Amino acid sequence: MSPAGRCAPEDFIRANTELQGTPLVPEIQLYLASEVVPLWQATEEELAREGLPPPFWAFAWAGGQALARYLLDHPEMVRGKRVLDFAAGSGVQGIAARLAGATSVEAVEIDAFAAAACRLNAAANDTQITVREEDMVGRDNQGWDVVLAGDVCYERPAAERITAWLRSLSNADCLVLLGDPGRTYLPREGLERIIGYAVKTSRELEDTDVRNAVVWKVAGSAKSEELGPVG
Repeated sequence: MSPAGRCAPEDFIRANTELQGTPLVPEIQLYLASEVVPLWQATEEELAREGLPPPFWAFAWAGGQALARYLLDHPEMVRGKRVLDFAAGSGVQGIAARLAGATSVEAVEIDAFAAAACRLNAAANDTQITVREEDMVGRDNQGWDVVLAGDVCYERPAAERITAWLRSLSNADCLVLLGDPGRTYLPREGLERIIGYAVKTSRELEDTDVRNAVVWKVAGSAKSEELGPVG
């Protein structure tokens, strides 16, 4: 594995990943870790020694794949609209939105390596997205028509903060879509199920070979209603 501290994020990504499609969205190519590159097997301790945070951007998580698949199959959801890809990771859902005809896509990340991955992946798919490296949670809507969030409910404090913000953005003028494969801290209210997908994954990443990922519409705070367990 090439040391992260000795090269630019883009160079590190190219050296430690492979450009490939994903099980659910094979038409989008991403720089991803795989079984044949050392980054796949690296522990958090090893990554910390190299000055690298956990490489969430190097894996195509099921929630993001579900959002991307949905947008490619239903381009009318984003066609001609301004889109925010929040906590973008690899950027797969934002790239899908652009390919589906979004007027503009902003991909937001707090990790410099994820931001670099978004730029590289967008270029690999001949798409243009604007990448912003900052914490957007709590900000007012900056002109977005659609907000996408994939796999953001895996830790309680972050999930609560993020979903409260997503609800605040959801109104008649802004559609908020959440992709989630049944993470522990997915809220049980204020969500409307749109579609589900069986996503092939790896036991190196998940506790199963297949994740059932659902695309949810997030309701505004005043529209929340109790729902049952994730389907």
